[in-house]
Amino acid sequence: MAAAKIRFECNQCGYETPKWMGRCPTCEQFNTLEEKTARPAPGKGGAGLASFSQKDAAKPMLLRDIPVKAGGSEARKATGIPELDRVLGGGLVGGSLLLLGGDPGIGKSTLLLQICRQMASEKFPILYISGEESASQIKLRAKRLGVDVSGLYFLAETDLNAIQAATEKIKPALLLIDSIQTMRLSELSSLPGSVTQVRECTAFFTQIAKIHRAAVLLVGHVTKEGAIAGPRVLEHMVDCVLYFEGEGRDAYRVIRAVKNRFGSTHEIGVFEMGEKGLTAISDPSAYMLAGRPIGVPGSAVCCSLEGSRPLLLEVQGLVSHTHFGTPRRTANGMDYNRMVMLLAVLEKRANYKLATYDSYVNIAGGMRIEEPAADAAVIAAVASCYKNKALDPAYLVLGEVGLAGELRAINQPERRITEAVRQGFTACVLPAANKKTVKNTEGMRIFGASHIGELLGLLL
Repeated sequence: MAAAKIRFECNQCGYETPKWMGRCPTCEQFNTLEEKTARPAPGKGGAGLASFSQKDAAKPMLLRDIPVKAGGSEARKATGIPELDRVLGGGLVGGSLLLLGGDPGIGKSTLLLQICRQMASEKFPILYISGEESASQIKLRAKRLGVDVSGLYFLAETDLNAIQAATEKIKPALLLIDSIQTMRLSELSSLPGSVTQVRECTAFFTQIAKIHRAAVLLVGHVTKEGAIAGPRVLEHMVDCVLYFEGEGRDAYRVIRAVKNRFGSTHEIGVFEMGEKGLTAISDPSAYMLAGRPIGVPGSAVCCSLEGSRPLLLEVQGLVSHTHFGTPRRTANGMDYNRMVMLLAVLEKRANYKLATYDSYVNIAGGMRIEEPAADAAVIAAVASCYKNKALDPAYLVLGEVGLAGELRAINQPERRITEAVRQGFTACVLPAANKKTVKNTEGMRIFGASHIGELLGLLL
């Protein structure tokens, strides 16, 4: 009998080496290399994949002979939660693997039970597997949420062999795993949640999804940086990656798709957390603008595109004279470095003396803006507070700002303007390049500006 090969694997990044080292050369972390036993030979249960019957194995086909559904789209099953269906691209696709990540206590398990309440039936059986909570804990939450439907099965288990047996028996159309970091393959000596276990367990559930044409939803823990814990390859293995975002002090929650093989990416769904679980917010623009102060300096409204959804957001700016040598800069809801750059442009190109003022920028409602189309609104909000003059509340401000102070064109301005008209806005200031091409602006007065000087002249 051949001796087992000794190898060491980093529990942070998955780096493998035949000898132990105190520091991983890839992620540069100390004491992360763990000794691993050799993987069992194929057919002995390695990764649990060889135990699937050979009749389930896929057979090669000519590309031209592969059947395609009408319209070229996969068959979808609506979840019954409109905001979630929007993010998924219309619903769940059979044979797909989805990954849902989010902070502890944000509502991931609550969302899973609400999906069960809407979808579970005798014709659409659902198997809910929990590796973190007992059956009684899940039952109490289900009772609070009013989940009492047929076709919903529950199993408190972490071993993949037991999960495979239950899957073969029930043959669920939807498999829910809470969470992937608690699952373990007994043939591997590493602990649950390690790089090897997470990778092999995900590969196991991928096989289940593809062979049984079941939709599999994995819940993933996140690190303190907000990324899903485990190897980065985990996000490459799945078909859809969803992030559950929100602050504990805020009632709203956002589900964001950062990867979706069956729909568009960066779509968002907005929910409100209450005693009865998550409630979809059908009009998030009105929700985010509720309580906006009128006639107060330092407030401007922009429109951010989240996937295909235009979302109106209030940008707040505050400047206050400082008695210290170095002024303070604080950004909440946008990139700090971009805010500092915009303040420098405002001081250099518009002659605003901000060197002796503390400056604060906040995206009201706790949302975060990534796209540069909100640059002009940041400039307008800060300038409004500096001049102590309120902007007209009926104005929408759009545009990307360059280092020369120029306003550069943004994408899809008509969609943003349409949403603003729906919310009652009557005027819009946008880059001059966009004004030449924008059509269908009924109910909206359009003003073009090519420089921040022109922008501030129109608004102030």
